[in-house]
Amino acid sequence: MRKKVIVLGANFGGLTAALSVKHDLHGDVDVTVVSDRDYFLFNPSLIWLPFGKRNSSDVTFRVEPTFDKGDVDFELSAAKGIDPVSQTVTLENGKVLTYDYLVIATGTRNRGEAIEGFAENSHTITTLESAIKTGEAWKRYLDSPGDIVIGASQGASCFGAAYEFLFNTSYQLKKAGLRGKVNLTYLTSEPFLGHFGIGGMPHGEAIVGKFFKNQGITFHVNKSISTIDDGAITTTDGDVLKNSFSMIVPPFSGQSFLKELAGLADQNGFVKVKDSYQTELWDNIYAVGLAAAVTAPWKTPTPIGVPKTGFPTEQMAHVAAKNIVHQIKGELPSVTKAFADIPAVCILDAGNNGVLILAEKMFPPRKHGMLIPGPQNHLFKLAFEKYFLWKMRNGKITLP
Repeated sequence: MRKKVIVLGANFGGLTAALSVKHDLHGDVDVTVVSDRDYFLFNPSLIWLPFGKRNSSDVTFRVEPTFDKGDVDFELSAAKGIDPVSQTVTLENGKVLTYDYLVIATGTRNRGEAIEGFAENSHTITTLESAIKTGEAWKRYLDSPGDIVIGASQGASCFGAAYEFLFNTSYQLKKAGLRGKVNLTYLTSEPFLGHFGIGGMPHGEAIVGKFFKNQGITFHVNKSISTIDDGAITTTDGDVLKNSFSMIVPPFSGQSFLKELAGLADQNGFVKVKDSYQTELWDNIYAVGLAAAVTAPWKTPTPIGVPKTGFPTEQMAHVAAKNIVHQIKGELPSVTKAFADIPAVCILDAGNNGVLILAEKMFPPRKHGMLIPGPQNHLFKLAFEKYFLWKMRNGKITLP
């Protein structure tokens, strides 16, 4: 009897894992993807959407044709429960699906409730919907400009997006003739500029600092946000940053239903995994990408998270898929890749400039790590966006 693999989630991790299992077993497996949305979202491009440089159709595509082409079934519904004893997943639409192997790639939700006033008084770019609303707020801002605060709160992990939106905001202010006429401030929980949630890079603080100096951006590091009011952000140590527009990256949580199964997830809903991306208690349940719990090898004065971006998510998904293939073949899951050992590869866009971040390991100590600034990186990011969307839309998951 053919084995059944269920994948929860249809974005970076879910699409990669589902198609990889099907590909590596030459189709001799039943794979079903379950997702509460029918599209793939290229999250890195959400930094441009509020400024009108992209729209929804530019950064998404419908996943069902991709799965049809790969002979993968698709179920449009949110999952609401997992039973590892009966090996079933219960969906919001009432269906109950059975599995032999399960991959959790459900991403995150904004934990905006961790900051008083976040939902009512700030904007963010961590989801398609929130980026669209931030774009509407930006249009209103241009009609009545003033000071701006961009930041990443305590517990945040997506620092790259905060930096990119900051530098793109600076670029848009220049185009609008407002740079130097309004104050642009970066507020972050990082212990120093250029930490990025991965411990920083050699000379990284100095390189990032030059961007701030050249563009006249002020900054506050090692900060926690107490409240966000209409027109002001207050930190826990009493700083009040008045503004006419703000964008804050909040902390993330895993999906709520994952916490209902004892032993599966931590207090924030992230699934606890081994280096094989199998869960700690169930060897036939995996978690990859944003849904997986990752512990940083350091403590910072202000709590911060670890960025689980597209590249490491793909790497995790491939490891999980290979181990499922081994198990289906009656072999032991033998592929491991600790998150800390996944290479760090990221292009940080800055409007018409940028920084290429490269290291052989996500976390230090590292033998090699560098930041390469320059306008070519903006072009690299534009090219990568087009390539990656083509790759995923066409199910070319074996390509780099």
